[in-house]
Amino acid sequence: MNRRTALALAVTSALALTTGCGASSADEGGGSRPGPGAKGSSINLEPKQNRVQAKKVPEIAKLVPDRIRERGTLDVVNSAGSTPPLTFYATDDRTVIGVETDLASLVADVLGLKVRYHSVDWANIFVGLDSGKYDAGFSNITVTEERKEKYDFATYRLDTIAFEAKKGKDWKVKGPADVAGRTIGVSSGTNQEKLLVDWSERNVKAGRKATQIKYFQNSSDYYLALGSGRIDAYLGPNPVASYHAKTTGQTEVIGTFSGAGEGVEGKIAATTKKDNGLVKALHKAVQRVVDHGEYRKVLKRWGLTGEAVRTSELNPEGLPKTS
Repeated sequence: MNRRTALALAVTSALALTTGCGASSADEGGGSRPGPGAKGSSINLEPKQNRVQAKKVPEIAKLVPDRIRERGTLDVVNSAGSTPPLTFYATDDRTVIGVETDLASLVADVLGLKVRYHSVDWANIFVGLDSGKYDAGFSNITVTEERKEKYDFATYRLDTIAFEAKKGKDWKVKGPADVAGRTIGVSSGTNQEKLLVDWSERNVKAGRKATQIKYFQNSSDYYLALGSGRIDAYLGPNPVASYHAKTTGQTEVIGTFSGAGEGVEGKIAATTKKDNGLVKALHKAVQRVVDHGEYRKVLKRWGLTGEAVRTSELNPEGLPKTS
């Protein structure tokens, strides 16, 4: 069994713990095979996903810029798939699946476009959006005030981030003081990094020790560091941390927070280059699938109904700029 297949099978076990028993129906992404320990519940890990689908809505489709509508495709970018249930590889080790690709597919359906997925590392998501190589990012991208200067956003999920640590450490993170003097892993260029840097600066101003921040881009690397004790915890998306903790039994979530910081509810959003004319179509398409139920079926499939939104927002308040 190769690494990515093992990772995908682990997701199945995690889903069994979060979504309960009962096989998926066809309209919830059926055609799946049971995973180990799932006791009848299952998730499709094959390249052919049989995704939840939506109908084209002409009045929304006409909002798509001519250059994209004439091309007939929606080019969607996401970070390289290694973070279930957000984006990860199917059993062929090539096809990226997960909640982000499912939601992008729904939006493309409403717009009457064929979706094309492009997986790159995190930094190149924004490089590709800037250059116009990609139309939209669906990759657990949080709305921030800094990003709003260059990008437009149509929200589709709440953003919760989590500190994950080795199990049994008797340590909880409730605020900045709890990470003073600790070594915490994070991915560069993320809103989690911004939050951690801000907390460290606040600790120093309060006379406490700074946080030692270590950077990782691959989940396998930061889990090795966590297991060996080179970092005390990792700060990342809550869905990923929760699934890993429940699947392995070796780690636990020791604190969760809004991805947009204190006083702001974090929002995950479809992301486009600012003023490229696409965001209104994305916004209307998201709201359409929210209102008609396909959206909730996708979140239920991946165990993320707790992060559902009732309304898609255009460029809402985001994570404040780091001082």
